[in-house]
Amino acid sequence: MRTFWTVGVVLCLAAAGAAGHASPEAADAGAILAAARDALGGDGKLSEVKSFVATGRTRQVRGNNLVPIEFELYCELPDRYVRKDEIPAQESEPTSSGFNADRLIQIPPPAAAAGPAPGTAAAAPGRAPGPPPDPRKARVTTLKQDFVRLTLGLFAASFPSYPLTFSLIGQAEAPQGRADVIEARGPDAFVLKLFVNSETHLPIMVSWTVPATSAVLAAPGKPAPGNLAPGTIVVDVPAPPQASAPKEEQERYAKDVMELRRKALAGRLVEHRLYYADYRDIGNGLKFPFRLRRAVAGETIEETNFDGFSINKRIDPRRFEALK
Repeated sequence: MRTFWTVGVVLCLAAAGAAGHASPEAADAGAILAAARDALGGDGKLSEVKSFVATGRTRQVRGNNLVPIEFELYCELPDRYVRKDEIPAQESEPTSSGFNADRLIQIPPPAAAAGPAPGTAAAAPGRAPGPPPDPRKARVTTLKQDFVRLTLGLFAASFPSYPLTFSLIGQAEAPQGRADVIEARGPDAFVLKLFVNSETHLPIMVSWTVPATSAVLAAPGKPAPGNLAPGTIVVDVPAPPQASAPKEEQERYAKDVMELRRKALAGRLVEHRLYYADYRDIGNGLKFPFRLRRAVAGETIEETNFDGFSINKRIDPRRFEALK
């Protein structure tokens, strides 16, 4: 049965204002980020962090189930990162994913993509001839973006492995007080908003949007199921023709339904949020968040609790062995 849990950080966001609504106490994004780094321990101490190891547990919603995952994080700044996951309730082997510079770390390795048959065109319709997109590169990009979302809550800064530019765009209201809102932009059209508590100066959360891709059809007498994945779009469609209807009518109906689905998804964005909470002293005056919560379209999909962080601990180089 699907179960949800309660966490201590909940934001009720007002609309983030335009640049003209910046906090009078913070002239620009640089000042806000500098104050955030001071709250996390200061530039000097944060710059001394060359590596960290963390362990903990994630509870993830999968359909009607809440799946526990035990994880280990290994990071050597600025460009080596890997997460190892193990699901105790399953007999499957642990999995690892991460990056070493621009190379993919993945255990087990991804299945080899089937190439075009000899003598056939390699390019898909509408795409210029040439080698197909490299799925490993796309996976590295996704992992680096996840790394950014994590480390903004730890360091309030970006790293050369995936550099960001920051600009102040406004403020938002939260039960804890006001939050300054900073827009971060990076490669690959990457954009997110970082929310920093205006009083404690600690990061509260990041939010970003992705195009909606999931849709279910609801016809008269056949409503959409009640337990839909967060962000799923419900598309109302007319009743289908009778099974005895001519083939042309059935084909026209299928085409019309697909067009309704396409129009319903076109331009629709789904908001994702990652909340940072339970900041604790990890030693030497540094503060890291010990609880993360991820939500899609306002619904929690996973919560992560850290057992602890080990700073500048030697990491076996084999942890970062990338695929060849």
